[in-house]
Amino acid sequence: MPIITEIHHTKDEDPVVDENGKMSVAMLALRDMVLFPGMTMPVAVGREKSLKVVREASKKHQRIGVFCQIDRATEDPGQKDLYNYGTLAEIIKVIEMPDGSVNVILQGRVGLCLDEVTETVPYLKGTVSLTEEIKSPNRDTEFKVLISSITEVTFNMLANMGDSGRELAFAMKNIDNSYYLINFLATNVQFDPEKKQAMLEERNMKKRGYMLYSYLRQEAQFVEIKAEIQSRTREDISQQQREHFLQQQIRTIQEELGAAGGDDIDVLENRALKKKWSDKTNEQFQKELRKLERLNPQSPDYAVQFAYLDNFLNLPWLEYSKDNFDLKKVEKKLDKDHYGLDDVKNRILEHLSVLKLRGDLKAPIICLYGPPGVGKTSLGRSVAEALNRKYARISLGGLHDEAEIRGHRRTYIGAMPGRIIDAMIKSGTSNPVIVLDEIDKVGKDYKGDPSNALLEVLDPEQNNKFHDNYLDVDYDLSKVLFIATANSLATISQPLLDRMEIIEISGYIQEEKLEIAKRHLIPKQLEQNGFDPKEVKFSNQAVSKVIDLYTRESGVRELEKKIAKVLRKIARLKAYGDEYPTTVKPDMVSDYLGPKTFTHDIYEGNDYAGVVTGLAWTAVGGEILFVESSLSKGKDGKLSLTGNLGDVMKESAAIAMQYIKAHCEELGISMDTINSHNVHIHVPEGAVPKDGPSAGVTMVTSLVSSFTQRKVRNKLAMTGEITLRGKVLPVGGIKEKILAAKRSGITDIILCEENRKDIEDIKPVYLEGVTFHYVKTISDVLDFALLDEMVKNALTL
Repeated sequence: MPIITEIHHTKDEDPVVDENGKMSVAMLALRDMVLFPGMTMPVAVGREKSLKVVREASKKHQRIGVFCQIDRATEDPGQKDLYNYGTLAEIIKVIEMPDGSVNVILQGRVGLCLDEVTETVPYLKGTVSLTEEIKSPNRDTEFKVLISSITEVTFNMLANMGDSGRELAFAMKNIDNSYYLINFLATNVQFDPEKKQAMLEERNMKKRGYMLYSYLRQEAQFVEIKAEIQSRTREDISQQQREHFLQQQIRTIQEELGAAGGDDIDVLENRALKKKWSDKTNEQFQKELRKLERLNPQSPDYAVQFAYLDNFLNLPWLEYSKDNFDLKKVEKKLDKDHYGLDDVKNRILEHLSVLKLRGDLKAPIICLYGPPGVGKTSLGRSVAEALNRKYARISLGGLHDEAEIRGHRRTYIGAMPGRIIDAMIKSGTSNPVIVLDEIDKVGKDYKGDPSNALLEVLDPEQNNKFHDNYLDVDYDLSKVLFIATANSLATISQPLLDRMEIIEISGYIQEEKLEIAKRHLIPKQLEQNGFDPKEVKFSNQAVSKVIDLYTRESGVRELEKKIAKVLRKIARLKAYGDEYPTTVKPDMVSDYLGPKTFTHDIYEGNDYAGVVTGLAWTAVGGEILFVESSLSKGKDGKLSLTGNLGDVMKESAAIAMQYIKAHCEELGISMDTINSHNVHIHVPEGAVPKDGPSAGVTMVTSLVSSFTQRKVRNKLAMTGEITLRGKVLPVGGIKEKILAAKRSGITDIILCEENRKDIEDIKPVYLEGVTFHYVKTISDVLDFALLDEMVKNALTL
């Protein structure tokens, strides 16, 4: 606070005034300080020029001009950096501090007006004019009332300031001079420097008093509002202080007992300060932290609570990665990593397009459904990289405990969060791409059904408040892009299936496998087997031979193994220092892989009556199968079925037999022949389980061929379900079945008329070389499938 003193004597010399009333003075520039006439204040002097002017003026007993800087940041002020009005000051004392700093006590004498700065080296000097303060007459009643009002508003303001205003109030009671009171308050009340400078420039003391009164009223209102706010919050602050005191006492007691939990709590609190989360989440964390403080670090419960809080802090509550909205780059990235899979790529690009236009969108739940080895799982990583998101994978194969999804309650020993929350912790953001691998292989037992727990995870209307039993706080999963993979939809519960957008990924044709091998499989295996990228090449014919004669699959997993096997044998030659081939040609394939595993054309069946080629869908893609039927003499017309057939397939055989009995005359078969022969239907391979209704038309055709001994059309395959009325019903897995037929050299395929729409959705490249025959009834099937030519040496039935 400025020093209060009256002006009683003059110690320093006044500068010489010329005939124009001007004088030259040394000048001191102040930062954010305004010196009024009659006021004494201490000033800390730090700048070199300021030190020189203070020391020289003090030594010569000269008065100096004191002016306030316009901008406190200016280090070397000139005339344009100073206000035009200042004060002629007397140096009372220069104090050298122990730390090397210098303080000077200045007393204002009279006002000055700066005319011109004449020198800047070694310090500021300038020409100034004296300005006298204009005082009011002694009988001016208005001025007296003004002083009274100033005093009243000041005391009211100081009363609201508490202890900080007591010194100023005490000093005011000892001031009798009204003009001195105005300057005193203008100096000591915490006004902005601009307001103080405005009052200094006002030479009329009455007007200066009005300015002071106006500023005091404003300041008094601020102080009053501040006091009111403090009063409202005092009770809360007191409660917080009380809690803090009690917590400190708890920590002290714990330390006395040999505990060392204080450091852990400090670390957790510091981590919490850096977290991005909602107020509600922070409130829950603080509540759990208070529980930890009350526990002895030596107790088992302390470790459980600390682990919970550690997981709580590891979660990325409101932390999101920025999506890549350059859709062309995203498309290029997806095309680079995966050949084909157009439906999936288009769906991802559509989602990003809407997200880019709208700015906020709930992430879709995509289920990639198809045979193994077609790239479903690896597609998730590529999508994450393309979107610039984090990637996490959760394997659900064989999962049978609901707690694996929802987590364990903390009351159990060894409790931990579920795999969903664990994946969020590992990814580090709240909008990653999470692949739920093998969702069709989720099991269930007495511990619950995990597929039911997944209903909340995969429902866009519910997963914004996913509840994990361990976390016990709702977590937002709505920004997560879930990609589920499955080989079969039959084992997925209907409610779970309803929540996902199914995108079917079919097997690859030979041309696609060739491209995938050249772009991805061969470069990958070259790196894994220690070769440079272009050190060993595969000719297209060699790769085609491997695909055709050594693999029989919808995907490319087995193809990659065969390529790896070839490269391992070449790597051995290189490691031994022997000469090794740099290009793998077709004639080398058998040397590396041995005899061919499959034959190019495995079609068979038109040389024997009763052997018909059918088409089947399996988890590894499409396959062709043969339905064989034979007749033997018997009295009861018994039907025997072999080949490890399921219930549905057995029913199809029974329906086929019953249809033939009901329409024997139309088919040219006598009832006596049917009754006098036992029928045996066999579907190789006997060790492989088979089921489904797709072989219905195949069984009817096989039986009619056996009874009539008519040949089946060459290179013909068929699929379709039948009814007792002879109608042919549509079946699924059409694309996989077509690929299987093409691999086996089939040229004609019989399908239900209602499957025509499935053919129209398939790319033309998949359909080349195959002719489709659409039928509605079993009569249509038999009319096309059976030739008029009888099998040579046919039995007389």
